[in-house]
Amino acid sequence: MAERLLEIENLTTGFMTEKGFVKATDNISLTIEKGKTLCLVGESGSGKSVTSLSIMRLIDYAGGSILDGKIVFRGDDLAAKDQEEMRKIRGNKIAMIFQDPMSALNPVFSVGDQIAESLRLHQNKSESEAWKEAVNLLRMVGIPAPEIRAKQYPHELSGGMCQRVVIAVALACNPELLIADEPTTALDVTVQAQILDLLQKLKQELGMSILLITHDMGVAAEMADRIAVMYAGAIVEEGTVEEIFANPSHPYTVGLLQSIPGFEGTRGKELYTIKGTIPGLGNLPGGCRFHPRCPHVMDKCKTQEPLDFKVGNDHSAVCWLYEDKAPVVLGRNGGETK
Repeated sequence: MAERLLEIENLTTGFMTEKGFVKATDNISLTIEKGKTLCLVGESGSGKSVTSLSIMRLIDYAGGSILDGKIVFRGDDLAAKDQEEMRKIRGNKIAMIFQDPMSALNPVFSVGDQIAESLRLHQNKSESEAWKEAVNLLRMVGIPAPEIRAKQYPHELSGGMCQRVVIAVALACNPELLIADEPTTALDVTVQAQILDLLQKLKQELGMSILLITHDMGVAAEMADRIAVMYAGAIVEEGTVEEIFANPSHPYTVGLLQSIPGFEGTRGKELYTIKGTIPGLGNLPGGCRFHPRCPHVMDKCKTQEPLDFKVGNDHSAVCWLYEDKAPVVLGRNGGETK
C-alpha cells in the first residue's frame, strides 16, 4: 500500500455569522498518498477552497476556524499547531497555487525577488544564492529568457507566465505536497493545457503529491489518480479515476459527467444541466443535501442523511441508492467495511 502523506479525518470547518456557526466543510475525510494526485471536484460553493485553506491553516486569517477533526501530515496534526509552527510548514513542506496569479503576486516586487524571498526565508540562502536559484526555477517552469524575466514585474508578464511564476514560488523549497486551487481558471484553453502538462511533468520529476481543486471533470480525468466529489460542504463520492469515470455512482457525479460536451452517451444530445442551484451552507435541506436537485430522490432522502456505501473495490458513494451495499465504517481510501 502506498505511503499516506496527508490524512484529513472528520474535518469540520466554518465561519461565525449572525445566524451562528455555518459549516463550510462538514465531517470530511480524505487521504493523499505520496507521489499521487487527488482531485477535489465540485461546483463553486462546494467547500473545495475552504478545504485547502484549512489544510494550510490560512482559514484562520479568512475569518474562519476549524471546529473539529484532524489534518495529519507526516504524523503531525496541523489542526493542533499554532501559527508560528505553521509558518515553518507553509511554503516549505506544503505549498499552494492560488486561483488568480495576478492577485497572488506582489505588484511592487520583481518576480525574481518574490521567488528568492521564499528561499531566503525557508532555506537560509544568501541573496546571491537565492537569486540564482530563482532564475533556475523560472527556467524549470518553462519561462523563456529567465535571467531577463526575473527582473520584470507581474504586470509585464502574461497571465500564463504569471501562473508559471506562481508555480515557481510554490516549488522554491521543494515541497512534499502541492495544493493547486483552480490553477487554470483565468487562462485560455491553450495555456491551460500547458500548465497542466507542466504540473504533471514536475510531479513526476520531483516526486511530490498534488491536491488539485477543480470544477472541471475533464481536468480531473487528465490529472487525477483519485477523485473526491464534493457537494455543499460534504464528500459525496470518492474512488480511483478509473472507477469514477467507468462507474459514476452518486447522482451528482453522474450529472457533472453528463454536463461535459461530447462525453460518452451525450454526443448529439442537448447539453445536460443539473437542475436548481447549490444550497447556501447556512440553509441546507434535511436528509441528503442533494435531494432537491436529484432525479432519483426517494422519501427517505428527504429526512435521513445517507451513509457512505462501498460501491466498488476502491470506490464509495454517500447515497441511499446503495443501501444494499456495505457501508464504509473506517473512512475512505480502502477503509474496512462491515
